[in-house]
Amino acid sequence: MSLPCISLVLPCYNEEAVLEQTYTRLVEVLGREEQDWELEILFVNDGSADRTLELLKQLREQDERVRFVSFSRNFGHQNALAAGLAYAGGDAVVVMDADLQDPPETVLSFIERWREGMHVVYGQRSRRLGESGFKRKSAEWFYRCLNLLSEIPIPRDTGDFRLIDRKVVEELKRMPEQDRFFRGMVPWVGFNQCAVAYERQARQAGESKYPLFSMIRFALDGISSFSIAPLRFATNLGFASIGLSMLGILYALFMRLLTSIWVPGWTFLVITLLFFSGVQLFSLGIIGEYVGRIYREVKGRPLYIVEESQGFASDKG
Repeated sequence: MSLPCISLVLPCYNEEAVLEQTYTRLVEVLGREEQDWELEILFVNDGSADRTLELLKQLREQDERVRFVSFSRNFGHQNALAAGLAYAGGDAVVVMDADLQDPPETVLSFIERWREGMHVVYGQRSRRLGESGFKRKSAEWFYRCLNLLSEIPIPRDTGDFRLIDRKVVEELKRMPEQDRFFRGMVPWVGFNQCAVAYERQARQAGESKYPLFSMIRFALDGISSFSIAPLRFATNLGFASIGLSMLGILYALFMRLLTSIWVPGWTFLVITLLFFSGVQLFSLGIIGEYVGRIYREVKGRPLYIVEESQGFASDKG
């Protein structure tokens, strides 16, 4: 009987400072000869501008278990994950960051639960070392809001770090949407899923690839991908605005017909116009977010373009 294959998928963007250290840790923990599985280490170079690709080629020369896919430009972390799932050949695929914030030792627990029958085993952060209080608190509120809005429960304090069975991988490959939110797509698929608690480590080197603006953009993608609640909110806001305007009309008629004091006009008119203009622009903004996503979907462009790859039957480069 052949041994099961475990594929490690690691998106990389300007990770030259930590890449060799990451490879060494992965091999020390998961690549020992006495372990009863085969190992595939698949790096996805997401258009790095540093020496990441050069280092990947060196790792490939010294270890046949290393494979890599290199994009023609930066297509984003979520699209790099999509490429990793498309190219990975293992019976189970482990998605993790290349900066060692996801400890390789936790993958051993993932594999154990997978062998017990779980189709998805996701890492749930018990502690987040090396992160600011603002980032921890904002992440907590993000998941609270997301679960209030989403029709699919999404586990709190999770990232993309998880093990996925081949059966689930094949289902995810059938989901070609442009605005991808991986940590919501996996719960949507279903199957047997469970959590393994771990401490998220501080970055060993380099800088975070998710500054504040990128995190806000990512949060909007997550909410709009798995909920139409903002659209319903815009509709309800419209009804509330109509109700307020009716009260304003009744007030104006009452003052005009039943009293000798007419509505002064200017202040009331300006406040009313500003209020309803703000409501309209806000609602249009919400609708525009969804229309923009429809626009990207109907164009049908590929999620990524591979410039070079090594370790596969149909290599490019």
